[in-house]
Formats: sequence, C-alpha cells, structure tokens
Amino acid sequence: MTQEKWGQLRQKLLKTVGQNNYSTWIEPLEFQELHDGVAVFTVPTNFMGNYVSQNFADLILYELNSSGESVQRIAFRVAANSPARPKATTASVGKRPTESKPEAPATETGSTDTRAAGSAFDPLDSLQAAPLDARFTFDSFVVGKPNELAHAAARRVSEGGPVTFNPLVLYGGVGLGKTHLMHAIAWELKSKRPDLNVLYLSAEQFMYRFVQALRERRMMDFKHLFRSVDVLMVDDVQFIAGKDSTQEEFFHTFNALVDQNKQIIISADRAPGEIKDLEDRVKSRLQCGLVVDLHPTDYELRLGILQNKVQQHKATYPDLKIADGVLEFLAHRISTNVRVLEGALTRLFAFASLVGREIDMDLTQDCLADVLRASERKITVEEIQRKVSDYYNIRLSDIIGPKRLRSYARPRQVAMYLCKQLTSRSLPEIGRRFGGRDHTTVMHGVKRIEELKLTDGQIAEDVEMLRRALEA
Repeated sequence: MTQEKWGQLRQKLLKTVGQNNYSTWIEPLEFQELHDGVAVFTVPTNFMGNYVSQNFADLILYELNSSGESVQRIAFRVAANSPARPKATTASVGKRPTESKPEAPATETGSTDTRAAGSAFDPLDSLQAAPLDARFTFDSFVVGKPNELAHAAARRVSEGGPVTFNPLVLYGGVGLGKTHLMHAIAWELKSKRPDLNVLYLSAEQFMYRFVQALRERRMMDFKHLFRSVDVLMVDDVQFIAGKDSTQEEFFHTFNALVDQNKQIIISADRAPGEIKDLEDRVKSRLQCGLVVDLHPTDYELRLGILQNKVQQHKATYPDLKIADGVLEFLAHRISTNVRVLEGALTRLFAFASLVGREIDMDLTQDCLADVLRASERKITVEEIQRKVSDYYNIRLSDIIGPKRLRSYARPRQVAMYLCKQLTSRSLPEIGRRFGGRDHTTVMHGVKRIEELKLTDGQIAEDVEMLRRALEA
C-alpha cells in the first residue's frame, strides 16, 4: 500500500469519525509498511496506540480491506522505537527489513494468532510485572500510629512464608501509603525469596490483559499465566468495579490461587464492602482475609515523614539550610495527603536552591502559597449538617428541629461534635445553627459523643467515616 493510498483512506475515515476524533487519533498515525497481512503504523505514544486499537482499529481494518488490500491485523509502534521509514512509497512484501522488529509496539489487533510474523511483543507472552519504584521500600516508610497495623501486616507477608490471612487487603484514602507498602512488599519478596514468581500490577493492567486475551481468543493462555504465580499483587482494585466480565475472571483467578495456597495482596481506596458496583461475591472473597485500614496521618506521623524526606533531600542539596519551625508548620497545615506534603517539601528545596536562600518561613509561604491556600478549605456547619443527615438517612430539618427522638438526637450530637472538631465556630454559634439551642446543649452533645467513641465501636466508626468524607 502506498502513502498516497493511505492519504485517501484517511479522508474516508475523516468523514466517518468526525473532525475532532480524526485530528486527535487518526491524523497522527503514519503508515510504515504492509507485510504478510500486517499493516504497521507508527504512533507518538503507547497510550495513543492502545486507544486507537480499542476504538478505531476495526474501522481502519475494514477500510483497508475495502480498498483492495489484504490485511489480517494492524500493528502500532511507538515512533521513537520505530526504524526510519523506507524511501520507497510501497513496502516490499517479499523482503522485510531486519530492523523493522519493534522494541515495544503499543498494541496489535485484528488477528486470532498474535504469535504470527510481525508480532514482536504480546502482553500475554509473559507476566512482566508493573515497574517498581526504588524509593518505595520498607526502609523509607515512616511508621506511626495510623499505619502501624498495615505496616506490620505488610512486613509479615513480605517474609514469603505461610501466613494465616489470605488475602491481605490494604485500603485508605489518596496519599496514605498503600502503593508504597505494595511496592515495599514486592521488593522484599524479590530480595528474600527470588524463587517466588511475584506479580505486581494495577487493576487496570489486569483488565487490559484480560480484554486482550478475549480479543485474541487466548483465554486459556491468560488463565494459565495468571494462575501460575506464587504471589499476586493487584493495586487499586476499585477500578474493576462495574466491569462484570473482568470481575468474573478476577473472581475465578482469586479462587484458583487461594486453593493453591498462593498469597494475594490487594489495595483499594476504600473498604471492600464500600466499593460501589463491586460484585458481592468479590467483596466476600476480599473480606475473608485481613482487611487493614490506613488511617489519615496525624501530626506526629506527618512530621516524621518530613524529617525523613529532609535527610534524603540533603544528599542532593547539601548546602541548603532549613529554619526551625518550617517542618512543624508544614505538618500542621498540609494534613490530608502525604504526596502533597512530600511534593511541597521537594518544591521548597528546589526553589531555595535556585534562588540561593535559606528555607525559612517567608520563603515557605511565598513558594507554597497555592498549596497552603488549597489546604485551607473551610468546612462549614451547614456542610456537616448535610453530610450527617445523608449518612443517617434522615431529613436536615430533623437534625436542626426540636424533636428529641433517639433516632434524631444521636445524629444531632454527632453533627455538633464534628462542628466543634472541624470548624472554628464557638459553642453558642454552633447552638444557634442547630435551631437556636443553648451552648450547654452543644457542650453536652460533644461530651456524650466523646464518651461513646470509647465504648461504642459503631459510633466511633460513624464519626471517623464522616470526618473523612468532610475532609476529602
């Protein structure tokens, strides 16, 4: 096929997919060669190749064959890894350039046999794990009260021996250390037990490989490969929620590995029972092991993380000084996300190095003005009242109103407690927002919830869940 013919086909595709899709996905494709029924195109990125393969490959394949070409499948190569295009406008069918074998093509489509000529890489040919971050080890993980149980469980699993809990499920909000612990487990297992076949990947990668196997009609290969691992680690499992076929295959893979006494380690952004659109049988399997919550960091833990990061940065910036009180200020002001906290410190060191100044309070406030503003989100009394009424499935008017039924009084006290903890409003002001109640009523409600948190696990859990939802 000539470049001129591909240009004509692109105009047909333009009429079919529309200008926006054409400009974004079709126009960047560059025809490279047609050999043994494989039409090869170069793409700027792996992501583009994967997207075009999933959304437009069948259409391109149809147009190619309609134009008189004999094409069984399409292959995409990342441009940076592709050989220079031959000067001739027509690719040679009888002789294929030896250097045309790609190092890492994005994807292939249209064939039931991906092992045929022209397929240099197939995601099902091997279980190559997702890359591990060298920074995420147990040595660099700062342990505090909010994450000590998760750390202990991860340490136990990383020994590689038999454990009494399978699977291990780590869950928590963004930036609390789930991925760090997953990587740390993988590093430790590779170091201590090199004989084990450890596979770490994201739930999205699991789904992608599953879809590829379906399209290439190689489900038996997929099943065999995934069920031959010794340790399966799946990060962010919430991403398979709502994807029925992927959940079913994950369910069967899970059962097969557990039956063989193989270890499974899962992470998620919330408890398995709270993941919307996750099938009940998958939730049940995840809940049958040890489910550990990584709680939001407290001040002491955040300060410890900052001190640990300072030691790392001083290796890069040995001459920089950091004034007293800066770390304490950051630990107090940036409280919800460890990634943001670490990123703020990285920015500070880089900025101070560029301007040649000590990291003092003035520099910190100037350099991190946007981060500090974002962390100042004010939680209002009205927002707390709405969240609590939704959580307990009662009307907002019942929380504010005069009714003293227990089903209304307890949520009202919870709301008052959260207002006292999360806002700067005074007790009399909070009382006025709750139907003009006296400040002593608010004081009694706050004290009552503080007492119940120590004796009633359900109340403690309710307060914690509401606090997280409000601070998210």
